[in-house]
Amino acid sequence: MTASAKLAELGIVLPALPAAAGSYLPWSRTGNLVYTAGQLPFVDGALPATGKVGAEVDPADANRLARQCALNVLAAAHDAVGIDNVVRIIKVVGFVASAPGFNGQPGVINGASDLFAEVLGEDGRHARSAVGVSELPLNSPVEVEAVIEVR
Repeated sequence: MTASAKLAELGIVLPALPAAAGSYLPWSRTGNLVYTAGQLPFVDGALPATGKVGAEVDPADANRLARQCALNVLAAAHDAVGIDNVVRIIKVVGFVASAPGFNGQPGVINGASDLFAEVLGEDGRHARSAVGVSELPLNSPVEVEAVIEVR
């Protein structure tokens, strides 16, 4: 099943590629690899939540925000090559703006990892880092970037 067919089956519509929030490209391609810029959980150009996970943002809500980040990563891949030319997700790095003492970063970033697996099956499984940080751009709770193999 193609990625676009799986998205349709899941009732998921890829969002428009969020505009870059700085002096960078949303994606860069070399050979058969696309590197995405870090994607924030923008929905219609706005962050649905801000703050630190484990304080202002509940970890379950942050998991859903990481899922939105993953959709924005797929939007970047679609912009680069078309979603059906994605071969597999190679590596994901997820950043979690963490309150002091919060150490549930892997559970938060599972939201992104699970979305990639839902859409791409085994080809959505990937190597990953889940990193706690003190601050993210625009006070976002999460940010996700990926390396993607493409046709």
